[in-house]
Amino acid sequence: MKKYIGLILVVVIVSFCVFSFKANSVEFNSESVLTESPAPEAPKKDPPLLLECYPEKSTKAVSHKLDSLLKRINKRHDFHGAILVAKNKKILYKNQIGYADFQKKTPLNEASVFQLASVSKQFTAAAIMLLNERGEIKLSDTINTYFPNFPYHGVTIENLLNHTAGLPKYFWVAEHKWNQERPPINSEMMALLEASNVQRFFKPGRNFDYSNTGYIVLASIVEKVSGTSFSAFLRNNIFDPLGMDDSYVYSFENDSIKENQLAGYRLYRGWRHLKINSTVNDAIVGDKNVYTTIEDLYKWTLALNTGKLLSQESLNLMYSKGETLSGRKIPYGFGFRIDTDGQKSIYHHGKWNGFRTGLTKYIDDDLVVIVLEHTSYNSIKSLNGKIRKIVSENFRV
Repeated sequence: MKKYIGLILVVVIVSFCVFSFKANSVEFNSESVLTESPAPEAPKKDPPLLLECYPEKSTKAVSHKLDSLLKRINKRHDFHGAILVAKNKKILYKNQIGYADFQKKTPLNEASVFQLASVSKQFTAAAIMLLNERGEIKLSDTINTYFPNFPYHGVTIENLLNHTAGLPKYFWVAEHKWNQERPPINSEMMALLEASNVQRFFKPGRNFDYSNTGYIVLASIVEKVSGTSFSAFLRNNIFDPLGMDDSYVYSFENDSIKENQLAGYRLYRGWRHLKINSTVNDAIVGDKNVYTTIEDLYKWTLALNTGKLLSQESLNLMYSKGETLSGRKIPYGFGFRIDTDGQKSIYHHGKWNGFRTGLTKYIDDDLVVIVLEHTSYNSIKSLNGKIRKIVSENFRV
């Protein structure tokens, strides 16, 4: 009996040891799995761009004057649009006046979305500079690097940016060479330029000639290099990161009309507002067709000037005058006009299908003036001067 009892005890002890070893092995392996495969961290996002405003008390006098100016130009000059003024990177005035839709008598509001016309060019230039910073392109590259069959040889990306390329006007090419009912998109216009055999104005770098064609070519390069549409590139790399939630690229007959998107008007016989019809050139993007609100456009210029998007080196290039092959300085950088002689400003105006736009930064005053309008108002430059004068005389910080 004792013999059997001893045998039973040995079996029990061995079984207990085996069980304990397996349990420890399972526990150890479980810990090893957790250690080797930690839960992935959520990607870090930049904090949203915060817009600062001056206290209402400090802007009361200047706001009263600017309100009066808005009412006056609305009544006397048929201004239907929005104005934003910022000084030292703080908003001191923002307002709008007039109608969004004249048939429905719908008033403009802060969410109204304007076509920027040629003010769009600075977004195209910034897209190019982003690709340059990432090493995906070089400013010295020629168009033929990306479009081997492009017939105008020797044109660099820098020539396109500062309007020294000498390319023919794509408006004329579309109106005389395009034979389809729908308007062409960028890729079709590039193909049309290749096949149309239209002579260029001059050899690249010889002169300065403001060119919409250059900026549709730049947008096409962005699409070719990024492998995505120009619209998607701006959305993913500029609009979304900067919180420009109401901004987008719109191509006529290819994109749907968004909520609060405005149409352009003209005044007929002094009292009736007529919508301006679209043209064969309205599906092209890069030179125009960025749509945005007054506040989103301020987010853009604030981010650009505070290093939220591009390096200081890239910004300096955008804000520097170009030059011809002979060394003659030209009043244009990359997507911006440069005035260092008169009011010392970096600016751009836009004019297209009833939209009149302006984004101006007065360097010495650290003053930004944004004007967006959609009824063919034609005195943006004069209006900027009046706004600047009112601010200088009625606002102290």
